[in-house]
Order: sequence, then structure tokens, then C-alpha cells
Amino acid sequence: MNGAIPAAGRRGAVTPPSGGQFDLRLGDQRAVVVLVGGAIREYGIDGRAVLDPFPVDAMADGAHGTPLVPWPNRLDGGRYRFDGTDHQLALTEPEKGNAIHGLLRWRSWRPVELSTERVVLGDRIHPMPGYPFTLDVVVDYQLGDAGLEVATTATNVGDAPCPYGAGQHPYLSPGPAEGSSPIDACVLSLDAATRITTDQRGLPEGREDVAGTPFDFRDGRRLDDLEVDSAFTDLARDKEGRAWARLTGPDGRTAELWVDHHHPYLEIFTGDTLAPHRRRQGVGCEPMTCPPNAFATGTDVLRLEPGDSVTTTWGAGLV
Repeated sequence: MNGAIPAAGRRGAVTPPSGGQFDLRLGDQRAVVVLVGGAIREYGIDGRAVLDPFPVDAMADGAHGTPLVPWPNRLDGGRYRFDGTDHQLALTEPEKGNAIHGLLRWRSWRPVELSTERVVLGDRIHPMPGYPFTLDVVVDYQLGDAGLEVATTATNVGDAPCPYGAGQHPYLSPGPAEGSSPIDACVLSLDAATRITTDQRGLPEGREDVAGTPFDFRDGRRLDDLEVDSAFTDLARDKEGRAWARLTGPDGRTAELWVDHHHPYLEIFTGDTLAPHRRRQGVGCEPMTCPPNAFATGTDVLRLEPGDSVTTTWGAGLV
């Protein structure tokens, strides 16, 4: 591994709750990537946050910046069936009876490569109750001239096929703003034609055309006090196959996030269920390869045969 040992890894240093901190720099860009959960803790340009950070002295709340592997979002009762076998995962959202956001959120990842503007973290899922498969996962964080790019690669290193989905949980930042809910004064733009409606447990009930609803962000919409925790799909894409979400803050700057063709879904979350001092500080824009409850329904779940790999990519920047 090239590059310096992160400060939290030096002898005598106090380790933050999110573990070792990797401070990446390129020009006026700065990102901090952490070992716990393999998460991105902060990303900004010229001192202006692009991704809403979580504090260095705190655990990541609301899955801030965390890769969601091997499934994103919620799974009803933690139960699913794959290749004729029933599986039961631990309920990591017990108050709603769901398994949520995969298996790697609280694991300490390992650094694989490190340079001034790039860090690659890796982890392995070994067979366990509910997911008896072996999966290598690598997340590559890199700063470039176009901003931050994040590539997640999963490889089935076991001897049997496995189900797979991926996502990540960055929050776009409103930038400098006054008030307890700074995103209220922001305009959210997302060219998505369909919203997945959910029940009180956050599980899908159906799909609705966003036209004529408060959730039509195709031409940009001020958030005000609108509460959102929904997956959106039927995303419009540019000539490179990317779909975009943009949050324009009171300072006139726009934090933006793009996803590649592997991500047909973007979950938008306004953070209303976070702790009072953390709620509505950023807008969760979560790239997802499959919708909520996908392991149970089979919708857009990837089947990785032994030796198969898949790489999914997203990025962020500021205009």
C-alpha cells in the first residue's frame, strides 16, 4: 500500500468511532474516507461541503456515506428464498421488523491502495446465517478533475451462486445555511418519472407516476418542509448513461450526484427520522441497483456465479 498511515492509525492516537481516517486531496477538493463501514465521511470543494458530513467524534448516523452490500434498503422480516432455499437474516431494524442496508456497515474494512487523491478499501463477507456465500468487496474512492468517483466491485469467490445488490448512502449538502433545517430552503432536481410507494415499515406497496404529486422533481422543486423517504426510478439519463440528482443551496451552488447504468433506482431521504440536531441537514441520495425488499421479490437482484464480478459506479461534484 502506498501513502501515509492515517492519523488515527498512529501509535498514541485516539481512534474515532469511525476508525482510521484517510484524508484525500486534489487541488481544492478534500474527502475523508473511514475504515468503519468503508464509508465516505465528508467531501467538499474549496471549503464548501458537497456531501453532508458526519462528525469525526460520532458514529455514522442514518448510514451516512456507507456502502450498502449485499443489498440496499429494507428486506421484509429479513427473509428471502434463493435457488430453492429459505434464508433468515438478523433484523437490523427491529422496530420495523426489517433487515436493512446489508452486512458491512459496522465492519472495519482494510486499506488496499492509498495515494494522495485515492484510497481503495476492501472486505470479505464470509458465509454466515442468512447469507451463506463468500463475497469479496472493494470500494475505490478517487478524486479527479470532474470530482469524486466511487466504484464498488463485488466478486463471488465462493463455490455457489449468490444473490447480490449494492448501494451507497451519501447525503447531498445544502452548503452554508441558517436555521435548524437547512435543506428546507434548497431546490431538489431529479429527473425520475416514477416513485415507489411504501407502507409504514418502509416496504414497497406500489408505484406511482410523479406527475401532479409533491414528489415531481423533474423541473426542480423547493423542498420546504416536504418529507421524503422513497425510491425513484425510470430515471432520465444523459448521453453517457448517467442519471443525476442535484441540490441547489441558498448560496446558489449546486451539489450534484450521478449514477451509472447499473443503478436504476435512487432513494431520496430528507433525514426526518434522524436525531433532532441531525435531522434535515442533508438530502440522502442513495444509488441502488435494486429496489427495497428486492431479495424477497427478486426484482433486479443480480445473480453472481462463482468467479463473477460486477462494478457499479457513482460520483459527486459541485457547480
